[in-house]
Amino acid sequence: MTAPIGSDMLDDLEQFRSEVRQWLEANCPESQRQPVVPEEQYWGGRRGTFASEDARIWFERMRDKGWTAPEWPTEYGGGGLTPHQARILKEEMKAIRARPPIYGLGLWMLGPALLEYGSEEQKQQHIRAIVNGELRWCQGYSEPGSGSDLASLQCKAEDKGDHFLVNGSKIWTTKADECDWIFCLVRTDPAAKKQEGISFLLIDMDDPGVSTTPIELISGESEFCQTFFDNVKVPKENLVHELNKGWSVAKALLVHERKLMAEMGADSPREALVPSVAAHEYLEFVDGRIADAEMRSSLVEYDMLMHAIGLTHFRTFEEKAAGVRSAAPLVMKYVGTEADQQKSELLLAMLGSRGLGWEGEGFSKAELDTVRLWAMSKAMTIAGGTSEVQLNVIAKNVLELPQS
Repeated sequence: MTAPIGSDMLDDLEQFRSEVRQWLEANCPESQRQPVVPEEQYWGGRRGTFASEDARIWFERMRDKGWTAPEWPTEYGGGGLTPHQARILKEEMKAIRARPPIYGLGLWMLGPALLEYGSEEQKQQHIRAIVNGELRWCQGYSEPGSGSDLASLQCKAEDKGDHFLVNGSKIWTTKADECDWIFCLVRTDPAAKKQEGISFLLIDMDDPGVSTTPIELISGESEFCQTFFDNVKVPKENLVHELNKGWSVAKALLVHERKLMAEMGADSPREALVPSVAAHEYLEFVDGRIADAEMRSSLVEYDMLMHAIGLTHFRTFEEKAAGVRSAAPLVMKYVGTEADQQKSELLLAMLGSRGLGWEGEGFSKAELDTVRLWAMSKAMTIAGGTSEVQLNVIAKNVLELPQS
């Protein structure tokens, strides 16, 4: 149970909120206080470009403050904020609609795993580079024959003395063709049982033998790639944690990935419709109520679900602030992505024929974006572990049900 916050701490947090509010007002350019569009997102890296001078200024000010990674240690360029302070920063940024200064899997997933499992040399080399936006990372987990059963992966790394020789491929590697490095699960002991023979490697995408091929999605976009490794030499110092112990790192990282996916859409650059608002625009009302009883019931059910999810997110935050390791992220990946899919289906039902648009004139941007987000919602219950696999994880690790 989380200990109550004392009055002195509350006073300190309110003082911090005031300081954050003043700093944001003075440092966030007006052009960076509006919903971001995909082409204006800044992902950093060697090939990263800013959509405008204001975007560059905003990123550099946040970077210099340490607020691109507000909770990370100051010795690696982070902000050193407490969870409560970081939450206040997020709330105040949301209040003025401030855009995230930078996006990236390095910030969301790899960084937290390196802080827990990386060597001091790896932290010094990679954590600060992530905070400063110097490198853009992609994830090398799934393979063509190893998706839900990730531990069956076959991409191998052979020990060659001073380096590993990596051969194989990874699939669904987001924006691999635009990234600088990839964090990768590889098999280093083919004779060991599944999880026991896997290691966690960091690989430079510019290394000879690394290549990528884009994969077109149902949404019409192509943000995923298949990545190939053909006799790629990886220095031994790029091994994270211990040899054949990469599964521990992978599981820690997956917690952050599932948390990210559970919150997916909160900062979406697409102009998604809100069900409660869309109802007034697209549905018939009689005596102040939605005429269609089934639609009315579906909307109420969705609103109740989202309220419960919001409360659970807050509970998870309080547990984290109290130093309690929570199982909620394992549950919330399933709940969050399923809720997002439920929302998309509900919106399409409300839109009727207005939900048939894909591109071109005749439909609003919000209508077109809603349809594309509906298509993406199908992928979200697969990526990062299918809903069926997540239910198995919950049964085993949260509910501790007997395994057959």
